[in-house]
Amino acid sequence: MASVSFRKIEKSFGKVKIIRGISFDISDGEFVVLVGPSGCGKSTLLRMLAGLEEISCGEIAIDDKIINDLDSKDRDIAMVFQSYALYPHMTVRDNMAFSLKLRKADAELTEQRVSNAARILNLDPLLDRFPRELSGGQRQRVAMGRAIVRDPKVFLFDEPLSNLDAKLRVSMRAEIKALHQRLKTTTVYVTHDQIEAMTLADRIVVMHDGIIEQIGTPLELFDRPGNLFVAQFIGSPSMNVLKGTLRQADGRAWVESQGHAWQVHTLAQGRDGQAVVYGVRPGDLTLSSTGQGIPAKVIVVEPTGAETELLLEVGDTRVVVVMHGRTSVQPDDIVHLEVAHGKAHVFDEASGRRLE
Repeated sequence: MASVSFRKIEKSFGKVKIIRGISFDISDGEFVVLVGPSGCGKSTLLRMLAGLEEISCGEIAIDDKIINDLDSKDRDIAMVFQSYALYPHMTVRDNMAFSLKLRKADAELTEQRVSNAARILNLDPLLDRFPRELSGGQRQRVAMGRAIVRDPKVFLFDEPLSNLDAKLRVSMRAEIKALHQRLKTTTVYVTHDQIEAMTLADRIVVMHDGIIEQIGTPLELFDRPGNLFVAQFIGSPSMNVLKGTLRQADGRAWVESQGHAWQVHTLAQGRDGQAVVYGVRPGDLTLSSTGQGIPAKVIVVEPTGAETELLLEVGDTRVVVVMHGRTSVQPDDIVHLEVAHGKAHVFDEASGRRLE
């Protein structure tokens, strides 16, 4: 296991700057997920750590040792790609053992590590099969096993579940999580899927346009997003946002938006009359049983079984409500919304920064 440090990392392709001075540390044994939209630089950062891309500026260290000039094979890392990249003419056993054979490792040690990885990933019955005889999930487990047998200091995952169907992604997420809990190996995982990030990570690094927007645990980012970008990126369905005006008087605060007053706790920051964006998560909106609250017109009702998702219209803005259980409301009904106590978020409209 090992710690990893990124120190003022920059990366440019010609005149196009992809990474803009990123710095953060990953602790020994930590599972860190790099998440962000396509083109934000997360895969490029991972590839620089792997030695597959040159670093334009800055330093990357593993256990405080600068690795900028080390070849990939000398960095003691193992990478699992989006494509399985298995050798089609080799059996599962040979695919998993290949890197150790290249190192001319002892045959007994190789067999021991392959057997151990196969047992961890439930691949024992598949060791003599070829990749063409495996399902997508099985092939991805073989790719993970090939990384495990190297016994690296750091695991790198580059969107490893993107080629799998929805049900298989869920089960593979659980397998990767269980694998990390068992091996305790430092892991850096790249994805654009914020559900993967929320369920897998010890900490999440949210990236956008080559910079870090926020770093924190999944629940920290969900409960206290530092800016509007993070607020809307983390969480599914995404946070409802409404532009409005902050009002403060007599120790109270609220936001005027769409002709209604949206409740807020007293803000230490912000000023009366400031242009703001009001945010509330779909699960923090409830339908009033007393007819009090903000009126909204029902547009779509989407039952999913355990929950019901409502698309509503407030003024000229649409909001989403996620209800536990089922509801009798129908399209075109008028309902009244209440915001759960202490669950509102307020952001400065100009900067996007969270107001505390």
